[in-house]
Amino acid sequence: MEYIARPIVAYKEKIVPAMMEEFGYKSVMQVPRLEKIVISQGLGDATADKKIIDYAVEELTNITGQKAVGTISKKDEAAFKLRKGMPVGAKVTLRATRMYEFLDRLTSSALPRIRDFSGIKAEGFDGRGNYNLGITEQIIFPEIVIDKVKKIQGMDITFVTTAKTDKEAKALLTHFGLPFKKN
Repeated sequence: MEYIARPIVAYKEKIVPAMMEEFGYKSVMQVPRLEKIVISQGLGDATADKKIIDYAVEELTNITGQKAVGTISKKDEAAFKLRKGMPVGAKVTLRATRMYEFLDRLTSSALPRIRDFSGIKAEGFDGRGNYNLGITEQIIFPEIVIDKVKKIQGMDITFVTTAKTDKEAKALLTHFGLPFKKN
């Protein structure tokens, strides 16, 4: 029997019917979907030490199970001692099964490990149905071995959905198990 991630099963069996009832969709094709999850780290210290990018790529690869890539600057910025083409960060884009597996690990094991966690802020929506979540420490993920961490880094996680409004996107992500704070 083939493994299917829990969020995929939940989407088909529970989320689609709940969203159709909540928003009055006539077809299952109108129900918003999660398209991709992008995890990125901006590493300003990388201008001084090139190894920081390698560590970040390795950590993101361990967290997501997919090879991360380094990102480079697009233009010169004298205030930050930055030249065009210098490494400035790392990112990975997850789609399909890996995306749902990451979402499952994020909601079930990583977020509960945050100290004094009371939910994530609901202000991260962009007006077009996408949500950005900032995490201050990469060590909340169980895949990271704390003894091997060179420096505590934060990361941004972007959830890209097909939702037309923030209300639809929030409902979708809430059904997937993201624990938003109660206002």
